[in-house]
Amino acid sequence: MNRVLHISDTHFGTEQEPVVEAALALARELVPDVVVLSGDITQRARRRQFALAREFLSRLALPALVIPGNHDIPLFNLAARVLDPYGSYHRELGTALEPVFSNDGVLAIGVNTTRPSRHKNGEVSGEQIARVCERLRQARPGQLRIVVVHQPVRALHESDTENLLIGREAAVPAWVDAGMDMVLGGHIHLPYVVPLPTGSPRRAWAVQAGTALSHRVRGSIPNSVNVIEHGGHGDGAGCRVVRWDYDAGRAAFAPVKTTAIDLSR
Repeated sequence: MNRVLHISDTHFGTEQEPVVEAALALARELVPDVVVLSGDITQRARRRQFALAREFLSRLALPALVIPGNHDIPLFNLAARVLDPYGSYHRELGTALEPVFSNDGVLAIGVNTTRPSRHKNGEVSGEQIARVCERLRQARPGQLRIVVVHQPVRALHESDTENLLIGREAAVPAWVDAGMDMVLGGHIHLPYVVPLPTGSPRRAWAVQAGTALSHRVRGSIPNSVNVIEHGGHGDGAGCRVVRWDYDAGRAAFAPVKTTAIDLSR
């Protein structure tokens, strides 16, 4: 079975140490093929906060696919935002803003949806859409095909529609037609799994993660992460997304909801 540990919105600088340790313990227990961190790694894009993120990833000691979120661009340092918006990110986490992970069972493609000219809204360009389509078409037959963005492509609540990814109307159908199974995101600190309206006979899904480590939880929803499992269901066409919430009483993450999804093959 292939496993992907999907975490998001760690907001280092606001992290809670017991939750950090619990997330590390969960990763050690599950040993996923890859850890996907879908943006808002830091709270204010400060170098110390990126250093904390680098230490966390180092302690994971697992393959990781990391993309920036809107919080990972300086907000108050306007000179840095204009002249070197990803400077601290590059120094601590490397130069790749749109990494790709691929093994026998999983293909995950990162998309940088941040724009220094925007405060929080994300955007995907035609060039990015085409690049992702090209890579999806190169997927191996048995791979789970994942695209990773920061902002959501589908909202459950009217209040979240203003946070939707700009350009999603063109991106999602193109990516589904090219073979995408699911798009992972964060940004709104609300975990859910919903089908995507694709206008295509192919099925695809939006998988959103809550805030993994930060005290900036949404309402009564605790810190949470997703575990995506694929390839252990006989024909390989089945998949499930397990939401794990942080249980403060046990100081550990525990599974609370499993969503079985069918993949178009």
